[in-house]
Amino acid sequence: MTLHLYFARRFATTFFAVMAVFLALLTLLDLVEQVRKFGGQTARFVDMLGLALLNVPESLYNILPLVMILATLTLFLNLARTSELVVTRAAGRSALSSLTAPLVVTLIIGTVAVAVFNPIVAATSRQYELAAGRFSATPSSVLSISREGLWLRQGDGAGQTVIRAERANLDGTELYNVTFIAFGATGGPRLRLEADSARLTDGAWALSAVKEWPLDAANPERVAIRHDTYTLASSLTRNQILDSFATPSAIPIWDLPAFIARLEAAGFSARKHQVWLHMELSLPLLLAAMMLVGAGFTMRHTRFGRTGLMVLLALALGFSLFFIRNFAQILGENGQIPVLLAAWGPPVAALLLPLGLLLHLEDG
Repeated sequence: MTLHLYFARRFATTFFAVMAVFLALLTLLDLVEQVRKFGGQTARFVDMLGLALLNVPESLYNILPLVMILATLTLFLNLARTSELVVTRAAGRSALSSLTAPLVVTLIIGTVAVAVFNPIVAATSRQYELAAGRFSATPSSVLSISREGLWLRQGDGAGQTVIRAERANLDGTELYNVTFIAFGATGGPRLRLEADSARLTDGAWALSAVKEWPLDAANPERVAIRHDTYTLASSLTRNQILDSFATPSAIPIWDLPAFIARLEAAGFSARKHQVWLHMELSLPLLLAAMMLVGAGFTMRHTRFGRTGLMVLLALALGFSLFFIRNFAQILGENGQIPVLLAAWGPPVAALLLPLGLLLHLEDG
């Protein structure tokens, strides 16, 4: 038990040391990027440093597998250099037994990352977008999904229009049971439209079965007008609507199932979000696979030589597994393979491959 605690403490210390190094590097790199983007605008250096600190958690979260394999390589190279692994084997401990504690620590780190770090990353990502929007001319999101349905907004110099619909087609260009409320340049409501459907065309919404209320009238209901068809100018495009969806990484994993349900109820495809949800749930397995990959190539004693080659092979295999996982994610989002296979297939295969390597090299 004492030996397991020793290996667990060494592995946790090494992991967080490597993570601290990457945190410092990513902060400096992101600060340079923020200076490049907003240096010529009204943003101060303190503002750009704040933007960098808000953006770094997402970058660090995305490279957790890389941090894991580098921490594993660092630990086992040090253990091999000091002959601690030789002493462990001489005491009757097998290679797999020595990996029990690091494997448990890896699974704990992966679980904490998904349950705690993921919501933190989602929150900081949203705050970064809001803060960056104050210094950028790029328009913010025009779409949101809630329990009440689908909400859109559009605007120009003449005012803003808020749109609510019960559901939509897959790309958001056709809305059903839709309400338009137009606001004037002074901010007050001036027009309300209710329609059975609305279809986005070039530069306008084409409405059918419409009832119009002029809200600046003394009695809007008395002067309400019904139209079979109605055309309302619009500055929105199909790409703007699709790009306004919240990216899966910007939604905390605890809120993602409810968001998927609302997305499907509104008529949109939630496949991308479903793939992301299962990929997040499988992250601890991927981190465990990365740890086993690093251990499989570096548990040899340094006197056997070719240590540099083994490190390169471990990194190459780790990057290959990471690439395959991202490729499977794309296939899953496009519907070419099932969601569960896209999310869980690569981590399970990545876990079995280094396990077989360890059994062959160390205990074979």
